[in-house]
Amino acid sequence: MGASQTRTGNEHQHLMDKTGFSSEQIKNLRKRFLQLSGNEETISREHLDTIPALAENPIKAQIIEAFFDKRNQRGDEAGAFQEIGFEQFLMVMCHFRPPTLKMTAEEKEAMRKEKLRFLFNMHDTDNDGTITLEEYRKVVEELLSKSGAIGQETAEAIADAAMLEVASTNVPHMAPDEFYEGITFQHFEQILKGLEMESRMNIRFLDVDTTTMRCGRSTS
Repeated sequence: MGASQTRTGNEHQHLMDKTGFSSEQIKNLRKRFLQLSGNEETISREHLDTIPALAENPIKAQIIEAFFDKRNQRGDEAGAFQEIGFEQFLMVMCHFRPPTLKMTAEEKEAMRKEKLRFLFNMHDTDNDGTITLEEYRKVVEELLSKSGAIGQETAEAIADAAMLEVASTNVPHMAPDEFYEGITFQHFEQILKGLEMESRMNIRFLDVDTTTMRCGRSTS
């Protein structure tokens, strides 16, 4: 019994150090993980695909894939997992953790950069370091056309116009015959400079309150 408790305590401390979550938050997230996985030790895309709140989300595929993207594990490895365990799940979840009052300005900036990198990875689907017109168009089309407000061709035209605006902003002296390869992470940071991230990066579809990071719906 004592050895088991020590092992559990060491595991929690390891996860706390790695993710910034408290022991209580990790316990709550473990419960949600087991609910999603059906009490299995790993989660697959199929488990997340059945979440009702994700059904109508226009970027459902990108959200699900983000959980299996190895780039979101704070390492140099690229590619994707077929299934993820609890630690990998936590590593993705910590991108949604809000800053604390104890954080320094440098720590808050580092956290913001991690959040931006996470969002960038969601759109850079081929992991080539740029969000191409094709990748950007796909996201915009899904966001706009699936709302039912406009048609596919209109959504595509809006995506193309938006990318041209980004190109003219980031490469102002680009010649008419030059090809804009796409949005780099540096361009992405500049585009979203000054944007408040905390309220926009939420995971309510998992029934997790991202302010307190507790399982279950917020009662506020």
